[in-house]
Formats: sequence, structure tokens, C-alpha cells
Amino acid sequence: MTSPTTAEEPWPVRTVARKISEWINRLGAVWVEGQVTQISARPGTATAFLTLRDPSADISLTVTCAPALLRGMELTEGSRVVVHGRPSYFAGRGTLSLRVDEIRAVGVGELLARIERLRQLLGAEGLFDQRRKRRLPFLPGRVGLITGRASAAERDVLTNARARWPSVRFEVVNVAVQGPAAVPQIVEALAKLDGDPAVDVIVLARGGGSVEDLLPFSDETLCRAVAACRTPVVSAIGHEPDTPLVDHVADLRCSTPTDAGKRVVPDMAEESERIRQLRNRARRALHGWVDREHRLLDALRSRPVLADPMTPLRNRADEVRGLRDRARRVVRAELSAAYTGLEATKARLTTLGPAATLARGYAIVQRLAPDGSTHVLRRAADAPAGTSLRVRVVDGSVHAVVPEEPEQR
Repeated sequence: MTSPTTAEEPWPVRTVARKISEWINRLGAVWVEGQVTQISARPGTATAFLTLRDPSADISLTVTCAPALLRGMELTEGSRVVVHGRPSYFAGRGTLSLRVDEIRAVGVGELLARIERLRQLLGAEGLFDQRRKRRLPFLPGRVGLITGRASAAERDVLTNARARWPSVRFEVVNVAVQGPAAVPQIVEALAKLDGDPAVDVIVLARGGGSVEDLLPFSDETLCRAVAACRTPVVSAIGHEPDTPLVDHVADLRCSTPTDAGKRVVPDMAEESERIRQLRNRARRALHGWVDREHRLLDALRSRPVLADPMTPLRNRADEVRGLRDRARRVVRAELSAAYTGLEATKARLTTLGPAATLARGYAIVQRLAPDGSTHVLRRAADAPAGTSLRVRVVDGSVHAVVPEEPEQR
């Protein structure tokens, strides 16, 4: 354990360099995989220099080795290698390098095997699931295009898309499409276009090439970046037989950049023809409907009730008048019969009434007793001689009242 330094007692540079070298030497020998970006092996020198770059990040490391290790190997910039060595720190220059004693080139078979293992891993995570893929917009307002600078893929996409829809707008981002810088630049371009709200779809395009050339498009970092995009992504990498992993992750896979230019926008001629056909169908349907309704109106107008609408009204008026006359006749007959019955009853009452009897010369004579009681005299002979009669009317009846004889004095 070393004591911390202070401003009064600082470490000299040599001490810091020595301690850094000691810590690095503790790491020991390691196996490292990377992509060769630079080779310097001059004849007559005892050391060859290489630059090894991480294919998924902008990080590189200097590698030194004996020139004999490079003899017989066809290493070029972009080659994938696996090296075995020890990291070392050169205190004199303050640089870190990897001194290797073995270099193995990663062959096509090994690359394909790694891609297949990554394919199974991503498939198990659901990145290839068709249910997560999104539909492309029918007519995107702006298309983002990620491709190589002045490449044939860029020209194919732009030419074919503008031939189908001349007013389509593109946001082109040129990146490296092979080599160690490809993956970081493509991921950065994806993030830029995905964050632009004006971009409705992103096209990732590259021409054909070897397995090593298309290797960046099977990189795990790039595949996960495409899967994380909120904007639909179209993959147009290589030719029809080429199927990098990004083809399975993207929302739409196109066989070539030319195919992507055709599928990202609709064809104006086809859409215009479709609109013309729809307008003709609508016109025919409208004319057919109008004709049917016109025939229906003609049929309705030809019916008698509509040909002369007043006839039913007149017939109904006649019926109403007939019913009204019948009602009047019935009421009058009922009133006449009731009046006749009333007159007959009235005549019977008049005939049977006391007034009629009196008119014929009859009277009802009652004798008034001294005690106030009365009794009817049925015959005139029943009245004492010389008796005066008194007549009164009770309840409409005429009564003759015979008073009691006066007492003999």
C-alpha cells in the first residue's frame, strides 16, 4: 500500500510510470479479438505494428509483434483476428500496447458460426418476432437514408423512389458501410434519424459484398439499435442471397437497394390509375342509384292514388256526407218517436186526471165531522137535506166537503 501524495510531496513522473507499468503487468496474457485497421511491417525492422479496433465501438489498441508472425498470413485492413499477448506500458513514451506472440485469422466458417450463434440468441429474445414489426407509412413525409457516400446503393434508392413519387424528400446520412468504423457510425446515424420527428421511415442500404464486407450488418450492437428504433426501419443490404442479421430485425427486408426505393413510396402512376378507377366506379354507382330512384318515382307517380290525388278525397267526402245524413235521419226518427210517445202519455194523463173528471160534471164530496175527521159521500142521498156543500182543492184534486148539520136550538 502506498501513501497518498500531497502537493508538498508529489511523485515524480518516473514513479507514476513505474507504478502504472506494475499494475498493467499484473493483468497477464490475454486473448483479444478485433479488426485490423492498420498494418506497418517494414523490411529490416524487428517489430511490426498493427492497430486493432473494436468492431462495435470507437476504441482501438496498438499491437506489436515479431514480423515473422505476419509472414504467410493474408491480413488486410478490415480482417478479423484473434491475438494472444500481454499488455505492456512503455514508460519512456507513456504509451500502452499489446505485445502478442500469436495471431489467428478468423475465417469465414468461424464468422458464419458466430453469426449463427448470435442469430439464435436474438431469435430467442424475440427480436425476429413478426408481431413486433411495424407497418411502413403509405406516403412518408421524409425518408431517412443511411448509406455509403456516393455509393451505387444511394443512387439506386434515390432514383427509384423519385421515379415512383417525384415529390418524396430524403434525409441522407453518409457513413462507412464496411470496416471497423461502420457499426459506430451507423448506430449514430440511426439515433440521429430516429430522433428527428420529420422522418417517417429509415432505409439502411448497402450494395453487395463478401461475408467480411457485410459483417457489420450482423453485429449485435447494430441489431439491437435497429430493434430499439421507434421509427420503422427498412433493411436493403447486399443482393438477394445476402441475409445479414439486421434483415431479420428490421421492420421490412428488401432484397436490394433498388427494391427498397420501390417499396418505401407508392407509385404515382399506379395510384393515379387506382383513383381514376375508383372515381369511375363511384360515378357508375351514383348513376345506377339515381336511375333506380328515378324509376321508383315514375312507378309511384303512375299509381292512381298519385295520378289523381283528389279522387280519394272526394270519395271520402261523399262517404262522410252519407254518414252524416244517415245520422241526422236516425236522430230525427228517434226524436219523432220520443215526441209521439210523450204526447200519448200526456193524453192518457189528461184523460185520467181529476180535472177531466170534474170537467165531465163529477165531484168528490167529503163530510167534515165535528171532530175534524172526514169521510167521502158516495151518493148525494147520503148528505142530509138542506146541507150546503163546500168544495176545496187538495193536491190538484177537487174535493166537495160537506159540513156537519148545525145543532137544533
